Amino acid sequence: MPAPRRLVVEADGGSRGNPGPAGYGAVVLDPVDAATLAEAAEYIGVATNNVAEYRGLIAGLTAVRDLFPDTPVQVRVRMDSKLVVEQMSGRWKIKHPDMKPLAEEAARVLPASSVTYEWIPRAENKHADRLANEAMDAGKRGEQWDPGASTADVETTRTRILHEQQPPSGPPGDAVAGAAKVRAALAAARPVAAPQPESAQAPQVGWGSAPDLGAPATFLLLRHGETALTPEKRFSGSGGSDPELSEAGRRQAACAAEAFAAQGTVQEIVSSPLRRCRETAEAVAGRLGLEVRVEDGLRETDFGVWEGLTFAEVRERHGADLTAWLASPDAAPTGGGESFAEVAERVSAARDRLIARHAGRTALLVTHVTPIKTLVRLALGAPPESLFRMELSPASVSTVAYYADGNASLRLLNDTSHLR
Repeated sequence: MPAPRRLVVEADGGSRGNPGPAGYGAVVLDPVDAATLAEAAEYIGVATNNVAEYRGLIAGLTAVRDLFPDTPVQVRVRMDSKLVVEQMSGRWKIKHPDMKPLAEEAARVLPASSVTYEWIPRAENKHADRLANEAMDAGKRGEQWDPGASTADVETTRTRILHEQQPPSGPPGDAVAGAAKVRAALAAARPVAAPQPESAQAPQVGWGSAPDLGAPATFLLLRHGETALTPEKRFSGSGGSDPELSEAGRRQAACAAEAFAAQGTVQEIVSSPLRRCRETAEAVAGRLGLEVRVEDGLRETDFGVWEGLTFAEVRERHGADLTAWLASPDAAPTGGGESFAEVAERVSAARDRLIARHAGRTALLVTHVTPIKTLVRLALGAPPESLFRMELSPASVSTVAYYADGNASLRLLNDTSHLR
């Protein structure tokens, strides 16, 4: 059996906000002549630093596997993430549910016996760091990283790798030839771009620009998938038949689950008690390996006797009550339903409980049209009539961040890109 090919993988990841716009970079190096064998970088959307670091590791190991599919390898991974190095080395337990699937994915890329891990200071990880920042810069422009435009600092990395090598064991001529290769590679290296100003590297996002506020409680607001009542635009609240997801709704939930798994930002999942939300939440939870906590305050409005009726049918049968309901947040649907004012009070109380429970974390809240619109309205300080001026599609995602000073920031509204 041939001797394994020795390689170095350097990987890095970053998030401008933690969680915030994130990207990773990875490079595969030949430790003999310091040649760059492969580079990888990607903007991954909103994610945490740790998720981005793991994604960089996975990309680096995957690049090795793709380069040498039929050759045994011995890979030395070098990263400035103490968490990833210690967890992948088996010295630290992996407690966070978001990290477990990423660590498992990384461990599956190559045989465990062929990979070792080493922590290095950030200053010694410039190549991968530069790639990660290029990916985040591309994401800021609405693009993906372009390897042809990369200006990662290959010269610094190659020179450092050379200095770390042991004296060559072969004839002197081999060392001379190797040095000549390195000089030729360094001469062909791309020029290093000037450092970006701090403002470009870490853009301020919403209220999070004040460093003393700490990480916000970030709520990803997922409307449940379709039910049989959804395409018919029938009132479907908490006082009706509690329908299950339709086949289309289950597909939507699966798409959402894949999108959240790719982002790697969800740390907790909270659901309305109604069946359509629990089924949507469980689809995501199953993909992420998380539990679902039920919060009664996230249930939909009770629409009284309007449950199951279309808007036209309600206007025909209960026209005066409908007119009053549309005109005042204090008016309730016919038959003892909830007013918008009552729903807002209930949702506000649930919001406050969840903010306290998930301070500094990212939680997925699977709920309904009225609770999501209410959370958005309250975050914006908008009047009650703004509820009628928002569109929320089935399985759409909206995002609100809540900071320690009481301010809130709407980051996303009615995103359905994951369903396309």
